[in-house]
Amino acid sequence: MNPVPAPALSLADLAVNAEGRVAGLLVEGGALLRRLADLGFVPGEYVRIVARGALGGEPLAVRVGRSTFALRRHEAACVQVLPHRG
Repeated sequence: MNPVPAPALSLADLAVNAEGRVAGLLVEGGALLRRLADLGFVPGEYVRIVARGALGGEPLAVRVGRSTFALRRHEAACVQVLPHRG
């Protein structure tokens, strides 16, 4: 588990088309931590919610770096982001 700065919020709470930078992951070890890191969710990387599914807002289409991935809400909730202001 990485320490996360105070103004960080969950990637799941980021608005559609809002950009942020990964502040840290709130996952302790295991397959989910490896999966998120392998996909590029590492501190400092820029991320953006591209779209949300129609029913319940799942899955989330998330752009990280130059790639786009589908994440479930519980997976996105593990990624803490600092919203981009500007």
